[in-house]
Amino acid sequence: MSRRKKKQAFTNLEVIDAGAKGKTIAKAPDGKVVFLTNAVPGDIVDVQTFKKRKAYYEGKATVFHKLSNKRTTPACEHYGTCGGCKWQDMAYEHQLFYKQKEVVNNLTRIGHIALPEITPILGSAEQYFYRNKMEFSFSDSRWLTLEEIQLDEDLGDRNALGFHIPGMWDKILDVKKCHLQADPSNAIRNAVKEFALAHDMAFFNTRNQTGTLRTLMIRTSSTSDIMVVVQFFEDEESKRIMLLDYISETFPEISSLQYIINGKANDTIYDQDVICYKGEDHIFEEMEGLKFKINAKSFYQTNSSQAYELYKITRDFASLSGNELVYDLYTGTGTIAQFVAKKAKKVVGIEAVPDAIIAAKTNAKLNNIENVDFYVGDMRNVFNDAFIKTHGQPDVIITDPPRDGMHKDVVNQILNIAPNKIVYVSCNSATQARDLALMDEFYKVTKLQSVDMFPQTFHVENVVLLERR
Repeated sequence: MSRRKKKQAFTNLEVIDAGAKGKTIAKAPDGKVVFLTNAVPGDIVDVQTFKKRKAYYEGKATVFHKLSNKRTTPACEHYGTCGGCKWQDMAYEHQLFYKQKEVVNNLTRIGHIALPEITPILGSAEQYFYRNKMEFSFSDSRWLTLEEIQLDEDLGDRNALGFHIPGMWDKILDVKKCHLQADPSNAIRNAVKEFALAHDMAFFNTRNQTGTLRTLMIRTSSTSDIMVVVQFFEDEESKRIMLLDYISETFPEISSLQYIINGKANDTIYDQDVICYKGEDHIFEEMEGLKFKINAKSFYQTNSSQAYELYKITRDFASLSGNELVYDLYTGTGTIAQFVAKKAKKVVGIEAVPDAIIAAKTNAKLNNIENVDFYVGDMRNVFNDAFIKTHGQPDVIITDPPRDGMHKDVVNQILNIAPNKIVYVSCNSATQARDLALMDEFYKVTKLQSVDMFPQTFHVENVVLLERR
């Protein structure tokens, strides 16, 4: 009869590095890597493992014998329970160091790319309160801490308005103050919760699919616009009107107040009707005089000020003279395309999401930009020889794909076109490295700039300039 293997414990391990997905790294006595979820490079810890693989362990630090000088005190009271901001315990300059190190490691080890001189990563001026969009969930069975469970007594109010606990789809952490979005975000969220409790509005129960209040979205912008979208599961009309009127009267600075009645199993809104209750059905972002109309379903970079820096780097790398035909692949709502348009002869944007292309065309018209065209379709199917023949041979290609990177067919088509320059913007340097390796025979990386869009997390954007060999 086989017996289950005991989980292994190690003592006095030094945490030596930070790796992919924000985990930190130690070495076990047998030479295997140990991935940790709750330590900082420089800590000396005892470790309890909970997973063993052929080449590594996964575990958690249980005893801290020495704390790293790279540590700092997390600002948020929810740190360690909430799934976001996992690097709050690491000082910002060290966050930047490990982000840049990961980019360089991925490009050299995965892609085997020869890199130019590395310019320092561009940090964010704001390390907290930088996000322009937050989504919160209602729940009638909030997440309980271990201490609360051990009390073994009636805990009273179990309602929550906050974030999903990582890996637990039906558990919501009740958030008192989130450090990601600037005021009045916290004030709005807390006021909505207090009003709902005072007026006996039922919070959502995910397992039973019951309740009135489902989600709350708050969007802010660099133009000081504020959008609030309340998603209801069951529509109690009188209570819905009462809540929306309360929000409008209490926060007159809200420029767009909207709601959704969503009775389906999941809370995604992209197939739902969004109803404008007060104000406009959109807000605006602005960048160098360009206006971008944002509705409840729009994608826009969630760190507005760093998005501006990212787009400036992209434009600088393209180094346009005004005579170039530029293709912007994975254009989204066309923000990069419009941002570079004044320096180009013409920009052609391609995107798979129809609503995004509608928004791109709307914004281009709003900005009186006439030298951009947008086309919708799956990149593998649209970006073909017939498309190139119709729209022209691009001098420069800008590509900003999703985390999975570009399909190899798209990479091959870029190589067939052989533009003079490619500017590759990536939110995942591992898949970027894979794609660069496929192009390395014909293109060399001549510039590289990492950009930190998401302080307190392990995520990092990276921009490279590729020029023909």
